[in-house]
Amino acid sequence: MTHPEPPLLPEARRIIFCGKQQVRLEPFEIKPPGEHEVLVRIHLSLMSTGTENIVFNRLFDSGTHWDRWVQYPFAPGYCAVGTVEAVGSGTSLHIGDRVAVGRNHRSHHLVEESDCHPIPPEVPLDQAVWFALAKIAFMGAKAAEYRLGDRVLIIGAGPIGQMSVRWARAAGASSITVVDTQASRLTLAGQGGATATIAAPVGQAREEILAANQGRLPRVVVDSTGNAKVFESALELADRFGTVILLGDTGQPRMQHLTGDVITRGLTLRGAHAGHATAEWNDTTINRLFFDLARRGDFPLAGLNTHRFTPDQCEKAYCVAQRDRAATMGILFDWMG
Repeated sequence: MTHPEPPLLPEARRIIFCGKQQVRLEPFEIKPPGEHEVLVRIHLSLMSTGTENIVFNRLFDSGTHWDRWVQYPFAPGYCAVGTVEAVGSGTSLHIGDRVAVGRNHRSHHLVEESDCHPIPPEVPLDQAVWFALAKIAFMGAKAAEYRLGDRVLIIGAGPIGQMSVRWARAAGASSITVVDTQASRLTLAGQGGATATIAAPVGQAREEILAANQGRLPRVVVDSTGNAKVFESALELADRFGTVILLGDTGQPRMQHLTGDVITRGLTLRGAHAGHATAEWNDTTINRLFFDLARRGDFPLAGLNTHRFTPDQCEKAYCVAQRDRAATMGILFDWMG
């Protein structure tokens, strides 16, 4: 005797890039959860403006990992939070549990239970949704091997730069200098723990950086921008035997050039990426730490969201993200609106 397939869930929608600078909202089919699976009803997803602008506009060279990754149709996004709507057999989660999932912009996600990360009740969903960007910045902090009392320079106060400020603060850095050309972004960096902010192009900020560090250069420089032209300035601004962290992932790596600083001052250059998980530090352990710090108020997230759109406003959302990027921070898709 054959059994009918379980019914498909209605009203599931997702955002898709169907070509360069082309985005649409479309329906899709999703089945109820099977064994060890969980159906998550997404409340909010957060645009990763750096990554998604590069992908949306195809701002990358041929032959790069970006070029191999971005194939149409492309499902953008990797930061989503919501509630468990249904559970399969063998799961320990319950309907109504609040969870984070590292998945793209859509109304529902069917995932393995192990891919769900519980959100403490004290952390609002519009703050919890920063978990995935916090994880990327954590990889930069891990690569930096921060020390108590460290001197840190963070170039760029965009979403990844904001998360980098907060990890440096949590790690015990005593001097956290942030350079960006946008005053509104620097205000948010100050709220997150920056001890000095400089509103200037980084190539013109050397004297102010020295003044903020009692005449010394920072031991750690974090380039969070993804702007290939920033790389040379990052190398020039690290102290002798210092470390430069490449955290922003440019689509044009051929435009990044080494300077003599690497040899003459013995610099260490380290790349950091979301995929650099280890047995000790992975999605589960990093997210647990992030949520615990946020719950205790030690990782301030209030005020980071600047724009909220319904999914059917996705064309407008990506227009704002590329046209007004300097005036944006957290751009949310509200799937419950």
